[in-house]
Amino acid sequence: MHFDIKDGKIWLQQNLNDQNPAEEVIAMGMERQDIVLGLQPPYKRPYTDYGVT
Repeated sequence: MHFDIKDGKIWLQQNLNDQNPAEEVIAMGMERQDIVLGLQPPYKRPYTDYGVT
């Protein structure tokens, strides 16, 4: 897994396992819109349930 923190948002850059770390971060109290799936191309991000920048 590779995470970055940019402008107060958590960016999931890489996930090479079968777990969903974004959902684990949400379970810890982070807002869904504050997580960006950086591993997805920018044109796909609006179709996810996560943040978009």
